[in-house]
Amino acid sequence: MLMAFGAIATGLVLLVWSADKFVEGAAATAKHLGMPTLLIGMVIIGFGTSAPELAVSAMAAADGNPGLALGNGYGSNITNIALIVGLTAVIAPIAVHSQVIRKELPLLVVLTLIAGVQLIDGELTRLDGWVLLGVFAVVMGWSIFQGMKGNADSLAGDTDAEVIAHPMPLKTAVMWLVIGLVLLVVSSRLLVWGAVTIAQSLGVSDLVIGLTIVAIGTSLPELASALAAVKKNEHDLILGNILGSGIFNTLAVVGLAAAIKPMTVDPEVLYRDWTLMLALTIGLLVMGFGLTGWRKVISRVDGGVLLLVYLAYTGYLLSTVVAASTA
Repeated sequence: MLMAFGAIATGLVLLVWSADKFVEGAAATAKHLGMPTLLIGMVIIGFGTSAPELAVSAMAAADGNPGLALGNGYGSNITNIALIVGLTAVIAPIAVHSQVIRKELPLLVVLTLIAGVQLIDGELTRLDGWVLLGVFAVVMGWSIFQGMKGNADSLAGDTDAEVIAHPMPLKTAVMWLVIGLVLLVVSSRLLVWGAVTIAQSLGVSDLVIGLTIVAIGTSLPELASALAAVKKNEHDLILGNILGSGIFNTLAVVGLAAAIKPMTVDPEVLYRDWTLMLALTIGLLVMGFGLTGWRKVISRVDGGVLLLVYLAYTGYLLSTVVAASTA
């Protein structure tokens, strides 16, 4: 058990570090190859913080642990909204750009509803996975189209200025691209092994481990980005990155896992985890819009409510772990 916890800790550190280096190397390499800076910002940097979730879920599905993959995808969305947005809003109220309310939050609500429909029959088939990946391709294509027209929105994530701010020679860029990719795979396998070992030792499902330990760990890049945005007073980036990550998790992370390994889904995933994920997304919409009209801020009180929801949900999951280990 101790070795498994050590594997998770080591895997998380390597995962976050390698994802960062992979994104830096990929962005610099693309720049050297003539890819437009705007597209680098949207395609590579914009979803770079979700690389850990994608790597872990793909590895978990390939290893025959699809529950861990699903828990990681949904758990990361719950963690991003309830913990990260909540904590950030408590530190400093978050200014909400109207574009987020008009486009990305409603889009994430619709995508979450699509995910819920797929869960009703108690399974995620390869067809379900390919449908999610197809929708993701459409969303990405539309975002790129809008960006090339000069209408890039928060879905793009970090700005293309990040590419200019971190120049590097082509050889160095390719080196970090390769090293980052290799370590992403190695750290993901290490993390998955540790998580599955702990789940088996405690007698709980790998879904619960994915919803808690793994989801929190793979959401560290989003937390770091949110805290950095608060310090720089760049509040629009906070929700933009969180919602972009949510779209990525709902479509690409879960979609790839299902395409690799179809999975049977327990009913509690629909009535507990998916329902909370949908409620939190709608809650953000309500918080940004307010009860009396557009108010453009997520307040400290809103943040406190989100944190309380996260603590209650996590506490409930942990109580199931304790109950399983003492049974």
